[in-house]
Amino acid sequence: MKALITLRTLKYFTSKPRNSQPFKSILLSHFFSAEPERNDSENDNSDSVFDSSHYTIPNIDANTTPQELTWDEKYRRRADKLVFGKETQKSKLKILREREEEERRRALAKALLQAALQRPDDEDEDEVVREEDQKSLSVGIIGAPNAGKSALTNFMVGTKVSAVSRKTNTTIHEVLGIMTKGETQICFFDTPGLALKSNGYPYKDMKARVDNAWSAIDLYDVLMVVFDVHRHLTRPDSRVVRLIERVGTKAKTNQKRLLCINKVDLVEKKKDLLKVAEQFKDLPGYDRCFMISGLKGAGVKDLIKYLMEQAVKRPWDEDPVNMSEEVMKNISLEVVREKLLDHVHQEIPYGIEHRLIDWKELQDGSLRIEQHFITHKLSQRKILVGKRGSKIGRIGIEANEELRSIFKKEVHLILQVRLK
Repeated sequence: MKALITLRTLKYFTSKPRNSQPFKSILLSHFFSAEPERNDSENDNSDSVFDSSHYTIPNIDANTTPQELTWDEKYRRRADKLVFGKETQKSKLKILREREEEERRRALAKALLQAALQRPDDEDEDEVVREEDQKSLSVGIIGAPNAGKSALTNFMVGTKVSAVSRKTNTTIHEVLGIMTKGETQICFFDTPGLALKSNGYPYKDMKARVDNAWSAIDLYDVLMVVFDVHRHLTRPDSRVVRLIERVGTKAKTNQKRLLCINKVDLVEKKKDLLKVAEQFKDLPGYDRCFMISGLKGAGVKDLIKYLMEQAVKRPWDEDPVNMSEEVMKNISLEVVREKLLDHVHQEIPYGIEHRLIDWKELQDGSLRIEQHFITHKLSQRKILVGKRGSKIGRIGIEANEELRSIFKKEVHLILQVRLK
């Protein structure tokens, strides 16, 4: 009997070999499940940093023409005949040529517009103005939030000095822009938007930056109040009208105050502009009223001419040729902030601290700029970084390209997102 049992056992092991795979898979799965979870906040540091040296940004040169595509003429003719048809291909080429011609016309119009803002005579570029002949003027630009103050400042200065966005409260601190023509230098101070309560008085719990804007009103030679006429006609706000009236009643004797009715290009019926001008013609405290478009430049030429006539004889405050380092630092912050507002929506940008960490001019003449975004929530950090660093990378590439065109030199921009 024992021999029979032994033979059966040997037959079982020899006919059906053991399969240890199920045991191994079960054992490995237990070991894998025992592995601790990965912490995304610790392992994605590489994605939260944008370094412009990792990306190749092509040199933009208006004088260079794009290379034309080349192909085998025999196969090209066959493709035209079998797929497109010769007449269809010719019409497409004609449309492409018309588009290229239209792009050239737009580029020429833009160049002419920029040239109109520059000095009229080339000889004045190298002419040194004596200190006793110099004239200067300080102009403060105030108004309600999203009235177009920053766009107007950039247009008058001729370059990007202040962030421009459709979001309200884009400007969070005073921004300086310099315009020098001939013997006259005008310093424009773009301020944060001012807000009033329904009774026409400032909020008591207003942030410090807006309080500073209110307290600095009396420091300028000329005060420009920018007013969004398109919003006034579509969604009138009595608080904006009370803001204009309050600024006029507090006017100083030695300070000129101007009312700039902005965004006239958005008003379809020009008769409505006459109604608005009639409404504000008897306001006390204002010397002149200008109808302008800070984005398109309509009426800005007359405004600049008037400001230059108000300049007083005194030495210039800034170098007319070279930007000071402080101005360049502010421009770098404003450009990056503008790209942040373009790509990150809702209330997230307003809860992020934006700091300039490092500014260094390298031996080859390039600039190394390091800026940090400091968030208070892990969810905000993930949104700002994006999937595998896509969002912070896009912000950094666009900002780096614009800074390079403004400073006319290579810029090495580093952006990092940190959790406080």
